[in-house]
Amino acid sequence: MFTSFSTALSALAAHSTAIDVVGNNLANLNTPGFKANVVSFYDLVTQSLGAGFGETQVGFGVARPLTIRQFSQGAIQTSSAPLDAAIQGDGFLVMRNAAGATTYGRGGNLQVNKDGVLMTATGERVQGWVGANGVINTTGPIGDIAIPVGALRPAAPTQTISFDLNLNAAATAGPPPGAFAASIEVYDSLGISHIVSADFTKTATAGEWSYSLSIPNADVTAPVTPVTGTINFDSSGRLATPPAVGPFPVLAITGLASGAADMSINWSLYDGANPRLTQFAQTSAISAVGQDGNPAAQLIRVGLGDSGQILAQYSNGQSVAVGQLAMASVRNPESLLSVGNNSYQLSARSALPAIGLPGTGGRGTILGGAIENSTVDIAREFTNLIILQRGYQANSRVITTVDELSQETINLKR
Repeated sequence: MFTSFSTALSALAAHSTAIDVVGNNLANLNTPGFKANVVSFYDLVTQSLGAGFGETQVGFGVARPLTIRQFSQGAIQTSSAPLDAAIQGDGFLVMRNAAGATTYGRGGNLQVNKDGVLMTATGERVQGWVGANGVINTTGPIGDIAIPVGALRPAAPTQTISFDLNLNAAATAGPPPGAFAASIEVYDSLGISHIVSADFTKTATAGEWSYSLSIPNADVTAPVTPVTGTINFDSSGRLATPPAVGPFPVLAITGLASGAADMSINWSLYDGANPRLTQFAQTSAISAVGQDGNPAAQLIRVGLGDSGQILAQYSNGQSVAVGQLAMASVRNPESLLSVGNNSYQLSARSALPAIGLPGTGGRGTILGGAIENSTVDIAREFTNLIILQRGYQANSRVITTVDELSQETINLKR
């Protein structure tokens, strides 16, 4: 009978621990990325009464309960912050804390510090790969992601231009309506813009047009000779010459008044094997222009793409990938140790993490501008709280009853 004291006390301690776990779950009801804990109870070894053959077995109570963190998927909620990150699927972001230790987390509110380093809201440095000139090498080691905050993106001179247009097959030779003009803005090595004009004139030969590419004389120290030639269309209105293999016209610009480097601009007449110029019985008109240069630009904002790429948007409208978040997959994530700040560290029971790109190797995907909600179910936690309270009360009653029986036993001597 007196064993009931220790048995009931073990139950009180176990239920008290379980209530602490429920309280912690409820406290983190609105913590982004939080994973709820569940409590697992285990009984202690039993004692056999009588001859020892197990006919009568009495237990020694309940062991210290185990807590198991359940890494189930939390609900994804969109947010307005461009650097918020949520993981859909398995895996963790890789981070380093102030002590240099590697930690793992499920995303959250990311931000950039004064040095341009990508960090969590609690100060851990997010790990990944850094890009150069829009190219990211994801085969090398991971490290801090530094974003070029306040950096000026240099100008890129135009090297290729294109016109997507139709020339009227019903046009007559000579001046209008047998002439058509188009223009495009290009940039030199200093980011200064210039206008390249393309003039088309119908010749007396069927399906043939002459062209002229030129730049204003005011932009150069000495006039640049226009590039001239002819283009021909077949009976179906498709460009026949120059052929898709070229050669194509090249406008060489020397002696720019801006002091920029000389330019050599190629005129692209084909998109792959498809001609950009056609000749049909429709009004001559241009549908699209293209060029590969850009002026110097300042960084105006940084955001996170759904693939885990850090995208920098510049004042000239360009978006360039400057970094890539790394993800780690752990085969037994329930063995990880919570170290606070929504972060986990490996324990002695944890498998080694496999680090790679999101969406590969069984890793989940990263959603930008989103947050993963806590997996705590308030209804389930309140139900558990009621059950644990009843268990605590019942075992308290056991202690009270055993105490009364003990008093009765002591009184037998009187």
